[in-house]
Amino acid sequence: MRESGLQIVIVSGLSGSGKSTAIRVLEDLGYYCIDNLPVVLTPKFVELCENSEEDVTRIALGIDLRERAFLADFPSVVDGLRNAGHAVEILYLDAADDVLVRRFSETRRPHPAAEGTNVADGIRREREGLAELKARADRIIDTSAYTVHQLRDELRGFVRGASPRDGAMQVFLVSFGYKYGMPSDTDMVLDVRFLPNPYFVQELRAFDGRNPDVARYVLDRPETQTFLTHAMALLDFALPLYVGEGKHYLTLGVGCTGGRHRSVALVEEFARRLGDRYPVRHSHRDAER
Repeated sequence: MRESGLQIVIVSGLSGSGKSTAIRVLEDLGYYCIDNLPVVLTPKFVELCENSEEDVTRIALGIDLRERAFLADFPSVVDGLRNAGHAVEILYLDAADDVLVRRFSETRRPHPAAEGTNVADGIRREREGLAELKARADRIIDTSAYTVHQLRDELRGFVRGASPRDGAMQVFLVSFGYKYGMPSDTDMVLDVRFLPNPYFVQELRAFDGRNPDVARYVLDRPETQTFLTHAMALLDFALPLYVGEGKHYLTLGVGCTGGRHRSVALVEEFARRLGDRYPVRHSHRDAER
């Protein structure tokens, strides 16, 4: 038996949100993956991996509503694995109801929780059945606006980030446009629509907030500097408290109208300012729209 514990990622979420994609990405990254292993058998499976002659150090387990008979055991099983020294991360994939309905319509597959009714009812039942598991998730990813390629990139970044055993909380920064809806996986949201919009400057409209001219237009304004002072004071106060509560991942969303200019420039700036204290990753959900 190895002296240190295993790295275990538990993948769950709503049908149609990308769980199968997540399992495949983890497998490509060297995880030993099993989908739909009964929760009560998880400790025995982990024990077998520990004693295996194979060099199994990373495991990914898929859990969904098919496990409904065993989901009540999930909290105690996870706590037991963590108490045994294993680094357990719970990844939950979510998506908006209308997006899930469209995805099932496109594939023409029945929803596994529909029970003879329609897809919308199946989604409702599944949300209710997985609510406690979602509440325990370390990281929630809303895949509503993601292409398959974007989801793969996000998952690769999640896996390659700091493990909870490192003691460092990962900070995820995401820019978005309110016109396309708020991401549901954010812990904190900052609305920057009060700042002057580069969209209305003809020579800046075609570029996003990563462009140096757009960034200067947004960041060099006195009101932006005042906002950054107050926002950083909030983060300097709150983030250590999240760490103290044992949170391993925190997602900060920054939104403007279209998600191309102001929010992008500010996410880039927050990443620069926070990067020397926390493992930081950032993405721009709507910058290419």
